[in-house]
Amino acid sequence: MGRQNSFIYDLSRLPLFLLMFGAGAVSMLIPAIYGAVADRHETSQAFFYAGLLGTVTFMLIGIAHAGRAPRQGALGPLLSLFCAFVFLPVFFAIPFVEALPTTRFYNAYFEMLTSFTTTGATLFDDPRRLGPALHLWRAQVGWMGGFVMWVAAVAILAPLNLGGFEVTAQAEPGRQEVELYTTRRASARRRILRAMQTLGPLYAGLTLALWVLLILSGQDPLNALCHAMSVIATSGISAGGDPAAGGMIAEVMMAAFMLLALSRLTFSSDTMTATQGGLRTDPEFRIGLAIVLLVPLLLFARHFLSAFDLQTTDTLLGGLAALWGSIFTVLSFLSTTGFVSDFWGQAQNWSGLRTPGLILMGLALVGGGVATTAGGVKLLRVYALYRNAVREMEQLVHPHSVSGAGIAGRRLQSGGAFIAWIFFMLFALSFAAVTLALTLVGVTFEQALVLSIAMLSTTGPLTAVAGETPIALMSLSDPAKAILAAAMVLGRLETLAIIALLTPDLWRS
Repeated sequence: MGRQNSFIYDLSRLPLFLLMFGAGAVSMLIPAIYGAVADRHETSQAFFYAGLLGTVTFMLIGIAHAGRAPRQGALGPLLSLFCAFVFLPVFFAIPFVEALPTTRFYNAYFEMLTSFTTTGATLFDDPRRLGPALHLWRAQVGWMGGFVMWVAAVAILAPLNLGGFEVTAQAEPGRQEVELYTTRRASARRRILRAMQTLGPLYAGLTLALWVLLILSGQDPLNALCHAMSVIATSGISAGGDPAAGGMIAEVMMAAFMLLALSRLTFSSDTMTATQGGLRTDPEFRIGLAIVLLVPLLLFARHFLSAFDLQTTDTLLGGLAALWGSIFTVLSFLSTTGFVSDFWGQAQNWSGLRTPGLILMGLALVGGGVATTAGGVKLLRVYALYRNAVREMEQLVHPHSVSGAGIAGRRLQSGGAFIAWIFFMLFALSFAAVTLALTLVGVTFEQALVLSIAMLSTTGPLTAVAGETPIALMSLSDPAKAILAAAMVLGRLETLAIIALLTPDLWRS
């Protein structure tokens, strides 16, 4: 037992980026084994040799680092996280391009980057071009990327007051609390290890539970596994390339697990709102649930009234199926997963009217909860702006009134709302910059809008359902793909985290 604890301690002293590299190398054994079982020996060999090469490289570098005291720093783990999202897809693309020699390494890197950032967009419109092992690898990389962000939100972003935590924190974004600065900086690695030990079994257990439920619902085991990993990681990757979930029973099960992306209270208590009585009073969960119910009801009412005016012969059962299609799809895009219900087409067409994709883009922009695998602006920031707006309207009627929400509530209404508004402005500037850059390299304006929102909110399936026609990413130029790659990293880490990395004063401290 003592040797095991010593081994874990020695591993924890290695650079964080190196540990993620080693974990990625070992994980390549899974598609290698699956390829061997599925009688796809060339694919199996590609993953086995790449995993073996990565494992040997990890061991050699680990031996070189043995005995070295790790450098401590406030932003060191954040830099490692940034490097992981930029450079690890290079390693993940090696077996991909070996198993699919008909594509370029540049395309394989883009495919792995969109998976690791949990964006879920794909260059390959024809799913038959990729074998089952490659579909599994895409979903697995997305699953690992979701876990990295889950751990990073609690162990890296929260202490630095980033990733949505800056709304309720007392310190500035990118800076730790003054009274806790020394302790938190010294225990950064221990904090990451503790988060992995706590969240790892929960993350894997939720995935396993959903996988079993989807198999019982009648899905193919491979497709069920890809769906399970994609729902938990909010990556929206499917083994068949089709964003449809696959059946009413499967959609109900997937929707239940998508609700986890609306709140982090099942595993975290690092924000002010986590001390107010659980999910029942959590503002993020309540706002998310209100959106999930209100938007489909409005669409249903609009469609129902139009159908009544047109005197269509659709039955009540067809209307209820359309309502469920709207609920599932709204929840899926609000959580930035991006799966589309099998009844979404019925929800669009049963009344003879078309539901615009602009609604789905707006839902993806709002995003899920803080410290979850979901992307987007985050519900806590929306709640902070809502509370501040309500307070401002109260002061119009009672100019000398004092807020009765307590110290934490007043912080959320004033400083928190101010920082949330700054984030909104930075997000808007990023959106404008990415859209402009795409139009400069030959992308049409309508496609640039959809692509910018899809990448910054890490909701890749928007490229297939938000526009008039699906956007073929493979047909884009290499500069356009480079812009989308940068937008994915920016959307996954968020603008404030990138600004923190570029601030010289924080590195000097």
